[in-house]
Amino acid sequence: MDALELLLTRRSQPKLVAPAPSGKALENILKAGTQVPDHAGLCPWRFIVCTGDGLNRLGEIYSDSARSNDKPDSDINRAKQLPLRAPMVVVAIARYVEHEKVPRVEQIGSAACSVMAMQMAALAQGFNGMWRTGSYAHCEHVKTAFELEKEDEIVGYLYLGTPQFAAPTKPEKNLSDFVTYWN
Repeated sequence: MDALELLLTRRSQPKLVAPAPSGKALENILKAGTQVPDHAGLCPWRFIVCTGDGLNRLGEIYSDSARSNDKPDSDINRAKQLPLRAPMVVVAIARYVEHEKVPRVEQIGSAACSVMAMQMAALAQGFNGMWRTGSYAHCEHVKTAFELEKEDEIVGYLYLGTPQFAAPTKPEKNLSDFVTYWN
């Protein structure tokens, strides 16, 4: 699949099964996440790769978060299962680096680009994924569990694995709804 086709046909895949990327395929995915726009070379991203027991550990963090936020028992129990929707979850973190020319928002944007790049690298190698956020990406309890600083952000959880079925097609968007030309 060439690069343009990859970008124009990208679809998130919520139904993922084993195998997850490993070896050189996983290395390629993680390297792609570090080849994104990065003003001043700050490398404001960190990745935590969760598989096996790591998925259960992530589920416990979610469950503890639900409990600490007074969620109902059904949410607390469901939280443990959320990471098990794929054989791998990459936690993508924007690790803020104070810099006079690179604002925080730009560093978060760089970390967000890393998630997109990793999903594209997975897709290019026959895997797929789903970028998820939700309340566990914004919860102080979860941020504390990952030892994040006040200015750091979880930009997403990239669920990765082998597609269980073909991702649904999306209708093409009308560019005139989003693009203005100044000539």
